[in-house]
Amino acid sequence: MTTQEKLIKNKLGLLELAAYLKNVSEACRVMGFSRDTFYRIKKAYEEGGIEALYEKSRRKPNFKNRVSEEVERAVVELALEDPSLGQKRLRSGKWFPLWREKTRLPPV
Repeated sequence: MTTQEKLIKNKLGLLELAAYLKNVSEACRVMGFSRDTFYRIKKAYEEGGIEALYEKSRRKPNFKNRVSEEVERAVVELALEDPSLGQKRLRSGKWFPLWREKTRLPPV
């Protein structure tokens, strides 16, 4: 059982215990949750079912090595034209100035 599954099982257990006891405060005290958290879990479960209980990553996507679509298209096109060219060979060889001229990209 993964950590994510354990968290969901715990959240579902809280909801079930509150329904069984008919007392949210007591269920929260026993399970170690705040009432605010209980109501957030309950709302998420009612709106989206079990899928809504999964922890969502709040991390902003980080695309450090991302290039523009224009550059990506040009590289793919060149790779399809001559599959024998690798990164080093392309950069150091005679093809690089020709490729830059062909694509009209700014200098690196």
